[in-house]
Amino acid sequence: MRIATWNVNSLKARLEKVMWWLDRAKPDVLMIQETKLSDADAPVAPFTQAGYELVHHGEGRWNGVAIASRLGIGGVIANFGEPLRPAETSETGDDEPLAEARMLAAECGGVRIICVYAPNGREVDSPFYEAKLLWFDKLARWIDEAVTPDTAAVIGGDFNVAPDDIDVWDPRACHGGTHVSDRERQAFARLSNAGFVDADRLHHSEPGRYTWWDYRAGSFYKNFGMRIDHLLVTASLKDRVVWADIDREARKGKPVPSDHAPLVIDIDSPGHPFDAGWTSAESRIAARQRKQ
Repeated sequence: MRIATWNVNSLKARLEKVMWWLDRAKPDVLMIQETKLSDADAPVAPFTQAGYELVHHGEGRWNGVAIASRLGIGGVIANFGEPLRPAETSETGDDEPLAEARMLAAECGGVRIICVYAPNGREVDSPFYEAKLLWFDKLARWIDEAVTPDTAAVIGGDFNVAPDDIDVWDPRACHGGTHVSDRERQAFARLSNAGFVDADRLHHSEPGRYTWWDYRAGSFYKNFGMRIDHLLVTASLKDRVVWADIDREARKGKPVPSDHAPLVIDIDSPGHPFDAGWTSAESRIAARQRKQ
């Protein structure tokens, strides 16, 4: 079983790229974040044509999460099983995460799939930052109630947290900002305390492997990035994760890609092979960094 997560930064704008990637990587389940669509506008037909069921939870211009599965979809829960709260502000998200479409769960092929898109936080100690921590608290409390230790479950998505200094290109440059602050990292660590394991780190302990790069200043080609997208598995799945990778190649080319790359894991047996592009890029990245 192949499970992937990808913040696509607008499913409407990246639909062609997503369809290309489904054919390239052939995931059984893909968790999608930042669709920026309403449920009525979700592109069900293209996914159906590609062999996937699609369930979507969105509000329109901002946020939005979806799960695409070719193993069936059941037991769908959106927003922790609660209605979205009415938004008090209309121009932006992040400060009212429980009024925003950020969480979707479903049963796919015998595995509980939990797709999340955590708030950005914007600036430490801002209202956006405090709202982010409240959202993480809501997620942790829901996990405690909904996922037992022996459940086969995967939490995946854009968590907007780099758990350790190894997960950012330069801890000194990032110090004092969001995504790396102690309180955010502690909030993320609650998921580990609940029994979840970072599936990517089971196979990759090396530095320099990121899932997000800023569009500006050639950050991708310099490999100035962060590992903020994660796939966390319960203990019952830990020993069954046989492969993990970040598809760097999906961050390249036209049409303009998302600023995130897909993260992929295989459970029980290897999936369709593809070259994620890290080996070929390592020497070029090292040469650029020596020039800095």
